[in-house]
Order: sequence, then structure tokens, then C-alpha cells
Amino acid sequence: MKKPLIKKIDCVLFYVSDIESGIKFYRALGHCLKWRTDDSAGFQMPETDAEIVIQTNRREQETDLLVDSVDAAVKRIVDAGAKLVVPPFEIQVGKCAVIIDPWGNKLVLLDLSKGTLRTDSSGRVVGHMNP
Repeated sequence: MKKPLIKKIDCVLFYVSDIESGIKFYRALGHCLKWRTDDSAGFQMPETDAEIVIQTNRREQETDLLVDSVDAAVKRIVDAGAKLVVPPFEIQVGKCAVIIDPWGNKLVLLDLSKGTLRTDSSGRVVGHMNP
């Protein structure tokens, strides 16, 4: 049996029109801010290390799935019958790609090849931890 491709849900991503009001809203729901940039922010959920991420760039919701290597995952999943929609591209923490499975489900794959985000005491992203 092959090693499972998808390691875990990394985050659920939601659109907000204003990052400050989005931060205020999710804090009012009791979620602690883990990190933030000018156009996105990540919040803890208490029973998982997956994050709620809000962002102001794209008006869509998505679930991001963590893999060891986006490049290797794309090859494996396309070989299994999926369609590559967005080829691997660089993101702040590594690489990302978008796949459509044989039933039309969108899978957003990401890896942490650049390392996780390092933040200051206010949660502002200031760099990366080692990968």
C-alpha cells in the first residue's frame, strides 16, 4: 500500500472585505490570532492545528491540504486521474497547486518547503522558521 498523499487539512480560507474587521470578528468568536500580514490573518482552532485563514484577495472559500511536496503530489495525483488546473507556484510558506479530481472536486495542495511563518509579539509575520 502506498503512503497517503494528503497529510492533513492545513487551513480553511475565507474572504473578508477588510482585514481589520475580519480580525475583530474572528476574535469576537474566541479565536486567537496566530499570525497576520497586510491582507491575511490566521487563527487557531482549539482541537486541531489547522487554521482559519481570512484574506482580502480572492472572493472564494477553499480548503488547503498539506502534502510533503507539491511537485511530487501533482505528479502522483494527475497519474491517478485528476486534472491539473493551476500548476505549482510559489507561496509565502512553500508551493501550491490546484487540482480537479475525477468528480470535479477542487483540491488545493500546499507544502511547507520554505518553512512556517515566524511572527513578532503582535502576530505580525516577520520571516520564516526553518523548513
